[in-house]
Amino acid sequence: MKLLLDEMFSGLKEYFEVLGYEVTTVHDVDLKGKMDKEVAEYAKEHGLILITEDKKPAELVDLLGGRYFYVDNKTKSQMIHEKIKKKYLR
Repeated sequence: MKLLLDEMFSGLKEYFEVLGYEVTTVHDVDLKGKMDKEVAEYAKEHGLILITEDKKPAELVDLLGGRYFYVDNKTKSQMIHEKIKKKYLR
């Protein structure tokens, strides 16, 4: 699978690559600081799943018919909760 990491996730590029993803960041394609619409359009046009914690680009890529994963505080909390349970509540 191919991912486009929004600015806040660019530092995770190597981690996703190790997990087997083909990864592009907004920095790699000169989209850093660009309008959310441009980021959404790029993700859709290149068949990339946008990974973001900003609601607007997620909504825009969805409207364009693209794919995304929106990481909100609820999602982060649930992931951390599951990891804590798995590690400490056996």
